[in-house]
Amino acid sequence: MFSIPPLALAAFTGFLSGFLLSIPVGPINLTILNEGARRGFKVALLISIGAVLMEVIYCAIAFTSFASFFQHGFIKASMELFSFVFMLYLGIKFLLARSVPTATRIETRIEERLHPHSAFMIGFVRTMANPGVLLGWIILSAGFISHDWVKPTGSGKTACILGVAGGTLVWFLGLSWVAARGHGRFTEKTLLKMAHISGVCLLILAMGYGTNIIWQLARHKIHG
Repeated sequence: MFSIPPLALAAFTGFLSGFLLSIPVGPINLTILNEGARRGFKVALLISIGAVLMEVIYCAIAFTSFASFFQHGFIKASMELFSFVFMLYLGIKFLLARSVPTATRIETRIEERLHPHSAFMIGFVRTMANPGVLLGWIILSAGFISHDWVKPTGSGKTACILGVAGGTLVWFLGLSWVAARGHGRFTEKTLLKMAHISGVCLLILAMGYGTNIIWQLARHKIHG
């Protein structure tokens, strides 16, 4: 039977999740879209790099500080179910999105206090100011490990984190290039359509979670 090497599976899991979770329209995507159209590819690229770096930092914190806590007994089983529900929620949320979300009060206060001036720091701070990014990666990292998509080893976690970096960077680079070359043709409406596609993909991923849970329950019942 064909099997994917653990490191390749971890890297692919990180790449796919990083790419899909970067698509939904939000403050970072809108900033890249607007600045790319107004000031060119270089500025949009620097914003993208800042956002990717902070995303990777949050992802690394989730894997190194929290994921191992969810690997034992009842907690692991609970996280398997919770990660499925969370992925299902994200898929439905992105699929049904009808408007562009604005920055929360916390995000606005953090950005006002830090006053990012360079393009790189704008991307970095706007991602850092969103605590939902860290929370999301905590849940997803625990889910990836509990489903054996990412091995709870240093190499497995590193492969997934690098995959996340690659997936987010591919999306933001593509968005930066299109924004700079599209001269306004790549609109918020286009981003919303792509968010809907991302929602469908996340729902498919959630079904993979659910199928794995059902298979584990069936196997446990048979061997029990």
